[in-house]
Amino acid sequence: MQFEKEQLYHIFNQGNNHQKIFFDQENYLFFLKKVRTYVLPYADVFAWCLMPNHFHLMLLVGEVSVDVALSDTDAVRQRTINDSIGIMLRSYTNAINKQQNRSGKLFREKTKAECISCTNKVTPSFYTSEGITRVNFENLENQYPQQCFNYIHQNPVKAGLVTDATDWEFSSAQEYAGLREGTLVNMKRAREYIDY
Repeated sequence: MQFEKEQLYHIFNQGNNHQKIFFDQENYLFFLKKVRTYVLPYADVFAWCLMPNHFHLMLLVGEVSVDVALSDTDAVRQRTINDSIGIMLRSYTNAINKQQNRSGKLFREKTKAECISCTNKVTPSFYTSEGITRVNFENLENQYPQQCFNYIHQNPVKAGLVTDATDWEFSSAQEYAGLREGTLVNMKRAREYIDY
């Protein structure tokens, strides 16, 4: 995926063969630390949800590459957000493989990254009113980001893990509901794109 500055993306991947990628609470927290380390230098996180066998991130990309200091030297090199996400997933996989005494791939080969702010690629949303299906053309540029935001937070409900999105500990829904003061999501910037 070729990322572009100032565009919103829905990034997701799941366990290889639908296998679990999070085995205990510490795994979820460790993954969030990885997101903080490898994603925040490039993007603002608007929403996230970690499920037992997959994850979702909604990001506004600010930089597609940044300077990174190489370990044990004073040298600096450019690293792209693509490279950084790959490093994040590989390092998480290595830690889980060691913890679970396993080997091989943890995630599916390709991480998906869909641009959700590109209005030329957005399918209008449909709604039913008075028994008639209608197309919603109002604020087309915000429709898909809003739908994606809602979808990410409703994942645990749809999976039957909780009855309310704010009951799932491993998503940003609790921040938006004011139940937890997290620092991973940029709620102020998210308001420019979504309603919550």
